[in-house]
Amino acid sequence: MITRKEAFILLRRYLRDEDNIKYSIAVEAILREIAKKIDRDEELWGLTGLLHNLDYEFTRNNPEQRGNLSSQLLEDIFHENGINAIRANNYVHTDYMPTTSLDKSLIAAVAITDLIFEISRSLPTRKIEDITIERLKIKFLDSSYAKKINRNKIKLCTDVGIDLKTFLKISLDALRGISNKLII
Repeated sequence: MITRKEAFILLRRYLRDEDNIKYSIAVEAILREIAKKIDRDEELWGLTGLLHNLDYEFTRNNPEQRGNLSSQLLEDIFHENGINAIRANNYVHTDYMPTTSLDKSLIAAVAITDLIFEISRSLPTRKIEDITIERLKIKFLDSSYAKKINRNKIKLCTDVGIDLKTFLKISLDALRGISNKLII
């Protein structure tokens, strides 16, 4: 399996937009914390989060290819479970249904990252550290806020044994911990 340093070099090779890179780093941080919480391979989970959007800038206008192209790029250098989770993240188009804890955690982490970033952008300070857990819960429950974010994907956290309240806190704390890297 590739190292984090190698994965980051690969990420920089395929993603040029700094926002996309920050997004990948955010998903990585959340998955690492989830892995710790449920006693899984933190490195595999983190790298899966970091690399999950590797093909985004090439497939932006062809979402049916997203995940498949990343899978091809990672085929001989990354763990099969991570590749499968990347495919599962776009299960609507890849037909790879999420079944494992890693698959479902990646999907939940991507969706909660979207929500936290959206809340951050709406704050006058635009700082993640200014988001309270109460605000995150309220915005999660408000289906009229950030309508494109599928709250059911976030709820997949319960399939891996983490209740929603705990998942929201883990996710927010993970992003607060790296907020200096995520100035949005």
